[in-house]
Amino acid sequence: MRKFTAVFAALAALFTVSSVQAADLGIWTGPKDNVRVAIKSCGTSTCGTVVYASPKAEADARKSGLTTLVGQQLLRDFEPTKNGAMRGKVFVPTLKVTLVGTAEFIDARTMKAKGCVLGGLICKAQVWRRIDSVSASNDRTASFAP
Repeated sequence: MRKFTAVFAALAALFTVSSVQAADLGIWTGPKDNVRVAIKSCGTSTCGTVVYASPKAEADARKSGLTTLVGQQLLRDFEPTKNGAMRGKVFVPTLKVTLVGTAEFIDARTMKAKGCVLGGLICKAQVWRRIDSVSASNDRTASFAP
């Protein structure tokens, strides 16, 4: 189940400018705050890039063959669905796969992210929160300007 961490990092926050104000795009983190993803508009869809990874998350990424997790685009082609959620492609570095992910927004700072594998046989959901800062002291980060 630890390998799902990157799925939920990638699902951190999936907004489009058409459905949410541009000011709501930003940085999102999961329950353990081991990965932070900057969400932004990418043309007609929404994408997300890792801007912070804890030392453990970086080590897990290296075991999967990545040089670094920071800077990796984990979300792409996210668009709104008819029920108000978001759906798109999620790259999961620890599994070396791209799969479909969804996000349902509870409010402007809270989101329920869900990812499934094996045709929906194994799913996991987590609650993510929007944060105001990319960096944590002494941790590996990348700069982000919303």
